[in-house]
Amino acid sequence: MPNDVRELDDIDQRIVAALRSHGRMPNNALADRVGVAASTCLTRLRSLVERGVIAGFHAEVDPAWIGRPIQAMIAVRLRGDARGSINEFSDRLAEMPEVLNVFFLAGADDFHVHVAARDPDDLRAFVVDNLSSAPEVALTETNLIFEHKRGRLAD
Repeated sequence: MPNDVRELDDIDQRIVAALRSHGRMPNNALADRVGVAASTCLTRLRSLVERGVIAGFHAEVDPAWIGRPIQAMIAVRLRGDARGSINEFSDRLAEMPEVLNVFFLAGADDFHVHVAARDPDDLRAFVVDNLSSAPEVALTETNLIFEHKRGRLAD
């Protein structure tokens, strides 16, 4: 099972926990924290990446600093006859510069799309031009995000 926590031994779990709290930790510091040799740590880290346990490394940038201070979560419901184009639709959304995240859901809404816009007019244009006018889309509902705090997975 790819998401079975039993596949991760104690050392792998300690590596993952350390990287969750500080993703840019150098290998030698990570090895010290975990209590293994640097070469062992590097081998383990590469294995975690290859197995998909660690999906990637990235910098989280505050959208306001790149000129996109308005964030919103947009609920999108597709038309019943558009079910065959779910993957293409979500791929198209994910490629748009305003889109931070695309969540495919179970329930009344098909997607929640997290976007960052320059201003309210930019947000409106994104919704009208890319969602409301899309033939697959039956309904959208836009909610402004006032604040975002990142959660931590349970250790």
